[in-house]
Amino acid sequence: MDISELIQIHSIGYHLQDVKVNFGYDVKIEAPEVSIDAKHGEILSIPRWVAQVLSSEKLAEVQDTDMVVALKQAIVKENVQGDFDLSTLEPEFYIKMNSFMQRLPQQDRDKLESMLNSLIRKRQGKIVRLADSSKMSAELAKKLTVEEHVLFDYIYNNSAEFKKQVLSDKK
Repeated sequence: MDISELIQIHSIGYHLQDVKVNFGYDVKIEAPEVSIDAKHGEILSIPRWVAQVLSSEKLAEVQDTDMVVALKQAIVKENVQGDFDLSTLEPEFYIKMNSFMQRLPQQDRDKLESMLNSLIRKRQGKIVRLADSSKMSAELAKKLTVEEHVLFDYIYNNSAEFKKQVLSDKK
């Protein structure tokens, strides 16, 4: 399974999770697998994909984690760690960030993307060093996102193959 398929599977799972929604209008929806009967001002937990549709139609407001705050906290935590230690990010962190960023105006999205790139560069450098030096431990696996886990495995396997080729040529 390649990384895009893995991300797609985790994205589907993320969009199936429930999220709290504050309804701005009375809404009644009956569909297979989804039934909503909400009054103006009511707060309900509904699947994220339904919440996003209702939000895009201005019928409800999604009450979700402020990913700007989460990103700033992640950057601070990452900067505090040493060169060979990663802070913990939840497995769907980047999936959540991308979903959040898609709802922003372009100017805000550009600012957030710049901050996200800073975090990615820092973590990617650490992952490269860690993957080149040892196998993944259970402790490290808990700190990585879905995408980072795939990156670690890719670097570890290719680094091991490279070392094998170089050392076998010398014999």
